Amino acid sequence: MELKIAALQMVSTRDVAENLDKATQMIAEAASNGTQVVVLPEFFAKITTSEDPYRTSHSEMLNNGSIQAHLKAIAMLYSVYIIAGSILLDSQIQNKFYNSCLLISPDGATLAHYNKVHLFKFDDGLQRYDESEILLAGDKIVSCDILGFKFGLAICYDLRFPELFRALGVVDIIVLPSAFTYQTGLAHWELLIRARAVENQCYFLGVNQGGVHETGRRTYGHSMLVDPWGEVLVSALEGEKIIYATINSDKISEVRSKLPALEHRRIS
Repeated sequence: MELKIAALQMVSTRDVAENLDKATQMIAEAASNGTQVVVLPEFFAKITTSEDPYRTSHSEMLNNGSIQAHLKAIAMLYSVYIIAGSILLDSQIQNKFYNSCLLISPDGATLAHYNKVHLFKFDDGLQRYDESEILLAGDKIVSCDILGFKFGLAICYDLRFPELFRALGVVDIIVLPSAFTYQTGLAHWELLIRARAVENQCYFLGVNQGGVHETGRRTYGHSMLVDPWGEVLVSALEGEKIIYATINSDKISEVRSKLPALEHRRIS
C-alpha cells in the first residue's frame, strides 16, 4: 500500500491573504501531480515577531473562521487531505491561544486537531522567543487514519521530546509542521528527525518554514521525509518549495521485521 504526500515549504509573511493565496497555488500544483495528502508548515497563514502588536489578530475558533473555511473549500476543490501546519485557535482564556495543527478531509471535514504540547523558548542574546507569552500548551497527543496509514501529529519544538512520539504508540508516519529557527535547525533539524524516525520505525516528515521573512526572522527550511531506516528520501534547501514522496507500508513492515525493536521494548 502506498500514499503520495507533498510537503509545502513556505516563507510566510504578516499578510494572511497573501499567504493563503500562495498556499492555494502550491496545493493546486501538488494536487495536479497526484498528491493525496498535502502538509503546510507551522504559522503558514501568518508569521511575525514577538514585537508585532497584531500577531494574534487572525486567531479563530475551531471550525469557525475564514482561514479554516478557505482550507476546507480548497480541500474539496482539489480532493486532497490537508494537514494545516498550524493556526491560532482561541482558548477560554483572554489573549491566550492554542497553536493547532488541523487535518481536513477532501469532503471539507475537520477530522482531527492537535494543540502543540511543548512551547518554544530560546534566547541567544540576538534573538528571543517565548511562545508561552501568548500560547497555552496542549495536553493531548493526536493520531489519525488517512487512507489506511496511521499518522501522528506534532509541531516544531515537539521534535526535541521523544517521549511524545513514544506516547503515540505504533504509527506509520509522523508529520511535524515547523518554523525552526535557522540557528537551531542548522544544529539539530536533520539529526533529530532521523533519530525520531529510527526510534519509532516509521516515516517522519518535517515541513518547515524556509528562509528570511519580511520581519527579518530567518527559518531553516530543509523540509524532508525520512524513512523508517533513517534514510533521507527527499529534502529541500531554503525558499519556497514543494517536495514529493511516496510512503510504502511494505517498507515499514520490512524494517520492523528485520529489526523488531518496537517489540523488544522493556520500559514504557
